[in-house]
Amino acid sequence: MPSAFIFGITGAKGLNHLEVLTIAKLDHQLNEEIRDKELRVIGQDGAQLGIMSAAQANELAEEQGLDLVKISPNAVPPVCKIMDYSKFCFDQKKREKEAKKNQKVVEIKEIRMSPSIDTNDFNTKARAAQKFLADGNRVKVSVRFRGREMAHTNLGEKLLMDFAEACAEIANMEKNPKLEGRFMGMFLAPKNSK
Repeated sequence: MPSAFIFGITGAKGLNHLEVLTIAKLDHQLNEEIRDKELRVIGQDGAQLGIMSAAQANELAEEQGLDLVKISPNAVPPVCKIMDYSKFCFDQKKREKEAKKNQKVVEIKEIRMSPSIDTNDFNTKARAAQKFLADGNRVKVSVRFRGREMAHTNLGEKLLMDFAEACAEIANMEKNPKLEGRFMGMFLAPKNSK
């Protein structure tokens, strides 16, 4: 496949070596790069023009002022289409850009608490979680146990269940509280998510 290269010579303690950097790779073979004996050719309008040699297909594309592009190299015989390749690339980039623009990235926000959290701190963290959920993000709520607190993991579980209840209007509990090492965690997901 054709690539664009930059060549540079760099010196290191009197030794010169050639540095090759790949800038871009083309996804398709074009025009004279196609050297297969037989090709299945498709016209610009999508009509099948039949099986012909690469030279005949190139001549046909040149007559129309278009490019011959190999779109399915693994088929037997390979499939080529006569098209305006620069317009095809432009349309493809435009579609990718549009798809990226419509894409929503869902983040996982984390809220950490301790089993001995005060009521006001609990309410503040619950409001923060509700804000994250309203923005469409998932929330991981975790309780960290220190020292002798490990003997009272039931308090952490109760705290997490109370937290889930505080966010119940806008969130569903995705995973029940689960102890992993010194942390007990659960996941909340917004109700409007699919």
